[in-house]
Amino acid sequence: MTKGKVAAVASAPPPKKKTSLISNMKKYWPYYVMVLPGVIFFLGFKYIPMLGSMIAFQDYSVFKGFVGSDWVGLKNFKALITYPDFIRIFTNTLVLGLCKTVLIFPIPVILSLMLNEVKNLKVKKIIQTAVYVPYFLSWVIVGGLVFDIFGVGGLFNNIRNFFGLDTLLAMQKESWFRPIYIISSIWKEAGWGTVVYLAAISGIDPSLYESSAIDGASRFARMKHITFPLIIPAVLTLFLLSIGSFLELGFEQVYNLLTPMTYSVGDIFDTYVYRVGIQQARYSFTTAVGLFQSTIGLILVLTFNKLAKKYSDDGGLW
Repeated sequence: MTKGKVAAVASAPPPKKKTSLISNMKKYWPYYVMVLPGVIFFLGFKYIPMLGSMIAFQDYSVFKGFVGSDWVGLKNFKALITYPDFIRIFTNTLVLGLCKTVLIFPIPVILSLMLNEVKNLKVKKIIQTAVYVPYFLSWVIVGGLVFDIFGVGGLFNNIRNFFGLDTLLAMQKESWFRPIYIISSIWKEAGWGTVVYLAAISGIDPSLYESSAIDGASRFARMKHITFPLIIPAVLTLFLLSIGSFLELGFEQVYNLLTPMTYSVGDIFDTYVYRVGIQQARYSFTTAVGLFQSTIGLILVLTFNKLAKKYSDDGGLW
């Protein structure tokens, strides 16, 4: 062995000792205790209930239970696909899912970038509170407000009448359902997303802004070339998390905005499951629909995660 190799071996750091899980838990037990409630929640309400997905392949009976119910294979999935209104329901869900992804998802990003440019702290807090409070309202309340605003004597028709226009029953019009869905979603949920993005923005090194200001960069240029690129990892993470529920738009919102005249454009899988599966006690069929939605969501998450890792330096979720 040459002197150079001996010196290299002597200067090399000693190999790290592998710590076992038990010793690691003993050393950092307070952190494991903090994580424990979340682990229990996901085990109890997310992973263990996944075992119930087996009833999608059964003719499930509450009296026979999981073991005694007859196995029917893909019968429930065939019933879903051959359902006369399947194409209409799938199309409605797909269109509203695209609206949620393309039109609603970017709003919190834009809003957080704009809020970050507000230098008056009092004004900034007032705006943050105003956009954040609607998130805590239930969709029952929001649905009632929407019906009041667009009703015969509501604000919408009062403004129309003021300009000499006829009264319009917007909630009974098919062409108005999707715009109202988008507007109500933005009003209620945009504030929640801004909290995450503002937290990501607060972690940006202030020296980057200072050096760019010295170089003469405008506020818009700093937002475009510093703020937005540095929050892209947070944007990608939330996008991948939301794309998993692409076909799960939420029963509460759509159900509270639907009217018999807007079923043709507003009836989605969630409302269909409630109407056909829950009310008629077709539990196996309901589970099959939910499994179909989850499978589509899993495929989308895996696809977009792979694309994010391929075309973005920030990578995906894993």
